[in-house]
Amino acid sequence: MLVTAKDVLAEARAGRYAVPAFDCVEDVMVRTILETAETLRSPVFMMCLVPDLEGNGWTYLPGLIRAVADRHSVPVVLHLDHANELDSIARAVGCGFSSVMIDGSSLPFEENVKLTRAAVELARPKGISVEAELGHVGGMDLEALNRRENVLTEPEEVARFVEQTGVDSLAVSIGTSHGVYASLPTLNIACLRELHAASPVPLVLHGGSGTPDDQIREAVREGICKLNIYADCRIALGRGLRQAAESLRRPDPLPDDLFGAMRRELAAVVKEKIELLGSAGRYLCRPAGA
Repeated sequence: MLVTAKDVLAEARAGRYAVPAFDCVEDVMVRTILETAETLRSPVFMMCLVPDLEGNGWTYLPGLIRAVADRHSVPVVLHLDHANELDSIARAVGCGFSSVMIDGSSLPFEENVKLTRAAVELARPKGISVEAELGHVGGMDLEALNRRENVLTEPEEVARFVEQTGVDSLAVSIGTSHGVYASLPTLNIACLRELHAASPVPLVLHGGSGTPDDQIREAVREGICKLNIYADCRIALGRGLRQAAESLRRPDPLPDDLFGAMRRELAAVVKEKIELLGSAGRYLCRPAGA
């Protein structure tokens, strides 16, 4: 069932678990992630990045997720990830997203507030949840061309930012990075405790791929309610693709020959993340489509 981020994150915060959020492209990812979440009775964010929506992607990808979300009994959030322009927020509102993220984290505080508040004013009248980022989660961009440094979130800025913007959730920087790590991170859990105590809204952690499991568990215990995951999914798909290429024996391969290993590898990662975050078993399921 399609829901907003506000619907699921309030329960996650109260229950001290986190909801997995997967950036996804194409139907292989959409079906595998949703069916795995359904089997494990976990809420899930299905996230779309703006570069993957260019052209007809704005119709295909959110259209597919919206069409199948209500065939599942677990809560499904259709989320626009890392938009940094209001035009993208407006387009997502028109395409039926139930949640959006506006990323002004590279801007000075007051400019971040201005951009975020404008996004809230676009989304709130439609009942759409808004996530923002304070501090900056660095790392490599998707093209692996540029690396940005982390800027830790300042606890004393949190309440003021939330009050001035009206956001429903807040992504914070405590030591993770986007993409594949060059070396393992050490999360600043002491800072996270202060952020959680200061924040009136649920906290989000980006850069969840590759972060050691023990640190993720501790971050969830200390207030993280949503974890963004993408690189680990891409790595899993790559493993499956290599397996498929090595095993093809016929000139006219069947769909399972082509995609089966990719689905199995991705499903294993999705299951691992759901169980790691403590979101498994949070919702009773009816048969899909009932």
